[in-house]
Amino acid sequence: MSKVKIVIGDRLGKGQNIAKGIEAAGGTAIVIPGVGADMKVGDVMVSESADLGLSFCGSGGAGALTAKTKYGFPVEYGLRSVDAGITALRSGKKVIGFGFMDIEELGRRMVEEYIKLGGK
Repeated sequence: MSKVKIVIGDRLGKGQNIAKGIEAAGGTAIVIPGVGADMKVGDVMVSESADLGLSFCGSGGAGALTAKTKYGFPVEYGLRSVDAGITALRSGKKVIGFGFMDIEELGRRMVEEYIKLGGK
């Protein structure tokens, strides 16, 4: 069985704490390095055959909307809580955009929920 693979793109180059949560739950995290990483989420999802993408910026929308426009991924954006992200995942979204939230709980719970929903 393969692991859940999640791409993390943060406008400020962060995401390391989310990655820790993903890996603690048994997933594989791909943190895009550098400032403006949120705008590359869709590109890296495609190149890495990732299951999900998490995009982080002030508004929570730029990277998610870019992934939708460029690749047609179903998205939800402008989210401000872990529970909102879980709801988006349950509704079939593949790229989820948040305001800045580099917390382990988010990564852990996204992997756990993805597995519960029948992924990986």
